[in-house]
Amino acid sequence: MSVTAENQPAIADLDVSDMALWDSEKYWPLFARLRREDPVHYCRDSAYGPYWSVTGHKDILAVETNHQVFSSASEHGGVVIHDDISMKFANHTLEGLITMDPPRHGEQRSAVSGIVARPNMEHFEKIIRERTAAVLDALPVNKSFDWAPAVSVELTTQMLATLFDFPFEDRHKLTRWSNVATSEPGLGVVETHEQRVREMKDCLFYFTKLWRARKQNSGGFDFISMLTQNPATATMQPMNYLGNVLVLIVGGNDTTRNSMTGAVVAFDQNPGELEKLKSDPALMESAVSEIIRWQTPISHMRRTALADTDLAGKAIKKGDKVVMWYISGNRDESVFEDAERFDITRANVRQHLSFGGGIHRCMGRRLSELQLKILWEEILGRWTRIEVTGDPARIRSNFVHGYDSLPVRIIP
Repeated sequence: MSVTAENQPAIADLDVSDMALWDSEKYWPLFARLRREDPVHYCRDSAYGPYWSVTGHKDILAVETNHQVFSSASEHGGVVIHDDISMKFANHTLEGLITMDPPRHGEQRSAVSGIVARPNMEHFEKIIRERTAAVLDALPVNKSFDWAPAVSVELTTQMLATLFDFPFEDRHKLTRWSNVATSEPGLGVVETHEQRVREMKDCLFYFTKLWRARKQNSGGFDFISMLTQNPATATMQPMNYLGNVLVLIVGGNDTTRNSMTGAVVAFDQNPGELEKLKSDPALMESAVSEIIRWQTPISHMRRTALADTDLAGKAIKKGDKVVMWYISGNRDESVFEDAERFDITRANVRQHLSFGGGIHRCMGRRLSELQLKILWEEILGRWTRIEVTGDPARIRSNFVHGYDSLPVRIIP
């Protein structure tokens, strides 16, 4: 990179996708600089080829809500900056509802969205509270342990198993498949593309057995039964089925588990906010939204331009890769006052971008919020605080923004 007099990269040379930045968490000042100086920024060269970085809140929403121009479809590259997320099996491309444009997107989304609709939250609340209480009551007190697998992974995996009516004894396969689906080879989850494809084939094989068992289950209220019964999905090809399974696994896993861990970090670093929540439980819903904004568990989503267009004065060409950095939009100072601060009383916190926007807005967002809300209600009813006792181990990714490990100690 060329360097300015202030020993900073020239703006034209900034590449915020660089994994070296994510491994060292040195992306924050670069995102802030792009928001100030070049909020729709062209990166000529990266490990993923040329791409546009969209870093401001307003411009991200402009891309999200214009699906006529900015495509999510797998045949154009899908929704992640690294194209190999659209894996090919014998020349068949993996595609799920998130990597589709209308009308197919709406048809396939509607097949499963009912299970996480608002009226069903009351049904799930009792299940979530019972399981959360059981997991928390089994934790050691005044002794260091790893919060990420013991709580965040365990609770989200149990919920996923319920949504799929997945064999409970095998539920941790869901976490593994989520990790494999969102990883890049060589970053700690899988070593090669071939290994990734093998494990995804294992996932397809397992879920195909479940599909066959549910095909005649007309009264089933789980993701698989609903996919088998809906006319839009009942005759899906295997790669479409696997794509939808992975979308539902990742959507139900990464956002919630990494927010559950991120919340512990946030309150540990900002004990005054925890005291606010203790003294005023009515702040819980706001606190949950601020946790999700502050953590931003999915760093980016990608689109591909279907036509030449203008975005914030920049000429986007047909075929260009456009990356919306949610992690930057959620720190946009023009929208969130003192955006770097964790503030559970933030008035406009529900404007965060962690659930996306437009037709692809996360359909499970209410369930994710409910799980976080219940977790912290149960925590506050038991303990004084949760102390972080060592450095967290972060997931090596510029897509999933989260934690592999977080050593903590419960203060009774």
